[in-house]
Amino acid sequence: MDAFTTGLLQRIKATESDLTRALDEGDDFLVEVEQAELDDLRRLAAEHGVEVGATSV
Repeated sequence: MDAFTTGLLQRIKATESDLTRALDEGDDFLVEVEQAELDDLRRLAAEHGVEVGATSV
């Protein structure tokens, strides 16, 4: 696995974790921010053929 793929998957995992935390805390604004970031990262992964496992959120 190359550095781009590794970094992208790490960012996706971290963003999923941040999204879960925002949901648990009831922070609606942060939920929107984290969800948008996650959507962008997943789009980027798809554009580059990086398979992303099932989401934990």
